[in-house]
Amino acid sequence: MNGAPRRVWGLVYRHLALYRRSWPRLLELMYWPVLQMLVWGFVTAYLAGVQQNTATVAAGVLLGGVLLWEVALRSQMGFALSFLEEVWSRNLGHIFVSPLRPGELVAGLITMATLRMLIGVLPAVGLAWLLYGFGLFGLGPVVVLFFAALMLMGWAVALGVTAMILRHGAGAEPLAWSVLFGLTPFACVFYPMATLPQPLQWVAQAIPAAHVFEGMRAALLEGRVDGWHLAAAFLLDALWLALLGRVFMAQFEAARRSGALMNIGE
Repeated sequence: MNGAPRRVWGLVYRHLALYRRSWPRLLELMYWPVLQMLVWGFVTAYLAGVQQNTATVAAGVLLGGVLLWEVALRSQMGFALSFLEEVWSRNLGHIFVSPLRPGELVAGLITMATLRMLIGVLPAVGLAWLLYGFGLFGLGPVVVLFFAALMLMGWAVALGVTAMILRHGAGAEPLAWSVLFGLTPFACVFYPMATLPQPLQWVAQAIPAAHVFEGMRAALLEGRVDGWHLAAAFLLDALWLALLGRVFMAQFEAARRSGALMNIGE
């Protein structure tokens, strides 16, 4: 392995080494997804016990929403926090003294975000099946497309967050935790898009996750794959990635020219 793959692997290995030597870091990756799944799992178990008809179906929709939303959250936070690891360790300037290119940095962060997401979400999916009998993968191969669309959205948002950190430094770090939580009401995680007022439905139409969750409800409630919502989700993902990727690259170049890469976070 040489060239770009070797440089990307070097960045990924630097982060993997941190987890290999620290079990609390691994535990932290699984903590929030599993906790969210347990809390909502008990809620859904209560609803299913109170009413055995529609509540049982609604319980599956809620638990499926929680698990899939964690895919987007962990993908975004995995990317942004891996970048912040470099900032906090004052390693960003050292990285770019090496031959590593900005695109290779993004590739390495995406790889780490994917690994962090899988380590965090898959145990929660398994426990949901063991404890509550809810099998997310029972929806069929379309679940892989749901995962992919939500991961792409998470990476796009993370590029925007990283650009803000490059521009505003430590003052923008809380965005790494808060941005997607702010989008939750408009992503229609737990309710159909039609529930929102008409002006907010237009907002939801522009969010890839809203189309993913419409597709999830179609698969759970009607047993069908909604191709229109899936196509809309991936088209919006491409648009978000192109737009926010351009913002990231522009801000990176501005930070490089001004020397901010060497003292970001101070």
